[in-house]
Amino acid sequence: MTDLPAHASPKLAPRTLLSRSDGQSDDLSVEGFAAGEHTPALPDSLLSPAFTPPATPGGTLKLDLRPTAVLHHTQAADIHHKSQGAKAPKLLEQLPAVECIVRARIPTTNGAEMFLHLYHNDLDGKEHLAIVFGNSIRSRSLDSVRPGETEMDRMIRGAYVGKLHPGRVSSRYDDDLAGSASTPKQIEPPLVRIHSECYTGETAWSARCDCGEQLDEAARLMSFPVEDLASHAPPEVQSLSSQSTGGVIVYLRQEGRGIGLGEKLKAYNLQDLGSDTVEANLLLRHPADARSYGLATAILEDLGCGVDAIPEGIRLLTNNPDKVRAVEGPNREVLVKERVPMIPLAWRTGGQKGIKSSEIEGYLQTKISKMGHMIQ
Repeated sequence: MTDLPAHASPKLAPRTLLSRSDGQSDDLSVEGFAAGEHTPALPDSLLSPAFTPPATPGGTLKLDLRPTAVLHHTQAADIHHKSQGAKAPKLLEQLPAVECIVRARIPTTNGAEMFLHLYHNDLDGKEHLAIVFGNSIRSRSLDSVRPGETEMDRMIRGAYVGKLHPGRVSSRYDDDLAGSASTPKQIEPPLVRIHSECYTGETAWSARCDCGEQLDEAARLMSFPVEDLASHAPPEVQSLSSQSTGGVIVYLRQEGRGIGLGEKLKAYNLQDLGSDTVEANLLLRHPADARSYGLATAILEDLGCGVDAIPEGIRLLTNNPDKVRAVEGPNREVLVKERVPMIPLAWRTGGQKGIKSSEIEGYLQTKISKMGHMIQ
């Protein structure tokens, strides 16, 4: 072999594979030598292709495609298989234990009032919420007597009737109620909204989804008639008619359909690369919808919205038919009498109001076509 400097490698001559009678190449053929000037031809098992892409579940990469097209091509079959096999949210065999720790009155910017309930549970350790409009819906766990507590203790944690005011000394007696500690009777099945936390849609003004709009609309529908609450409410609010005598928004801490805010932001980047909201979750190895509703059912039971207290059932504000069965619980602890659709404001007003973006249109169409939502 020609003498070469220590840092150099010999040049491999082009190799022609010899055919054997059995149709297989002779990997170790001595024909690869050429007067001692070339290294022997290497067996196929030791040769690497020009480029070996990383293994990707779902297929082999095609290098002539754009990156986003590669992503979609290699995993399209996997996504289709998973989305076709998508099932309704899994029902817990037994409802978790929940307890309302504290309740407080919240005056709202539209003149209505609501009571914010904070719940602890034995399932996930998160602080879930119930937003209650009206005085007829009360928490059983909050109102229960706790050993050693004083009347002031009860009022501080929100276990009182009527309203608090300076000088009040009893949690069970309110002078403004003329000595009556009874709560108003529920006139009709209450409106209920099961709402999952959405930081981007509720706080960061995102036009990728309608979560913030749905939360606002649910609160408007459950509010008392504004004229009974604040005569100085804005004119545009006074013109809105209330459809209910009260209601409950169960606010669950399951951001991003249960995958968390960080993974949700990754999904947004995948959407900008061409995926829809379902595909993005699946590409991140998450279910299209990872939420569960056992906590919501348990909270509704605690608020007296179960079949034992309201056999007529509740009216559920949702476009998701799977949520109807999930909220009812494993043993039908809650009865959904009616599904009340939540039609986007832009659709109802012909685009004059509501959220306007290409992202939300694609989002809503995907929820209809791939997740079975009924927005009508």
